[in-house]
Amino acid sequence: MDAPAPYPRLLGDIGGTHIRFGWIPGPGEGIVAREDFRWPEGAGLREAIATYLDDRGRSRPLSCALAIAGPVSGDSVALTNRSGSFSIAALQRDLGLDRLVVLNDFAALAIAIAQLAPEDTRKVGGGGQVRGSPMAILGPGTGLGVAALIPTPTGQCTVSSEGGHASLCSSDATEDHLLSILRRWFGHVSFERVLSGEGIVNLYRANCALAGIEPASHDAAAVSALAAQGRDECCVAAIDHFFGFLGTFAGNLALTFDARGGVYLGGGIVPRLLERIESSSFRERFESKGRFRSHLERIATSVIVDPSAAALLGANQALEEPPRQPSPA
Repeated sequence: MDAPAPYPRLLGDIGGTHIRFGWIPGPGEGIVAREDFRWPEGAGLREAIATYLDDRGRSRPLSCALAIAGPVSGDSVALTNRSGSFSIAALQRDLGLDRLVVLNDFAALAIAIAQLAPEDTRKVGGGGQVRGSPMAILGPGTGLGVAALIPTPTGQCTVSSEGGHASLCSSDATEDHLLSILRRWFGHVSFERVLSGEGIVNLYRANCALAGIEPASHDAAAVSALAAQGRDECCVAAIDHFFGFLGTFAGNLALTFDARGGVYLGGGIVPRLLERIESSSFRERFESKGRFRSHLERIATSVIVDPSAAALLGANQALEEPPRQPSPA
């Protein structure tokens, strides 16, 4: 049997906007030296890793696991919402690593779920979890991540997904109008066009267009803040629609995977809006699936309070598994 990857270990959660690193010095030790920062201007992944190691005074890691916001297939990997790509083999060689694992960030979240303590998640609405059943994981951030954890006779199988790019659907006349506006702007409108940081801005602008108002140059944080203060009706409407669409999409995934093990929400946005999601239409829209309402009422939905920490846990767990042959490009 192959031995686990050697120590020290460098762990990374690599998003389109932020990078999070952590370090495990040796066996049985927890993750230390966590650092969260925005992508350095003009820097690639190799340079970002070098900066972290230099700033923390760390020696060369022997192993590294990177949870990447994008599909991982073959040797060349690109982030979905950031330009540039890297070669897994070249990065391993340049860093002098004995072992390098690169996996999708939501696959890492899925792997981590079994390690989360009760206080690491916050339940939204009713429902429960059936042990040994599929789980679905999703989360808006720079993009919209999706994964699932599927039981098999030999254990759990993690399924990465680009489901965030599935076509957006509307649920009422107002959303019909919003979707029509978004379609004029983008052509194909995916769920990610509304369930992401840029998606919140898109919803704000679409609501302004619907109201015949010239939009301000708000970013997602400003829209969320103004909505919380109730100071701008279009911002309030944008956040309301954000949670409505999120509930619809989460319910779609619950049905797609029959996720009776639970549906988990990660990403960089929802954990910052915990109070808002509980008073929103999220759970009602999650359950609102016609003849399958009673089925979805029995499925729990929970927010992962610190998705970055969970992704690092999942990345480390991936280093415990034996090496696999890379998939063909």
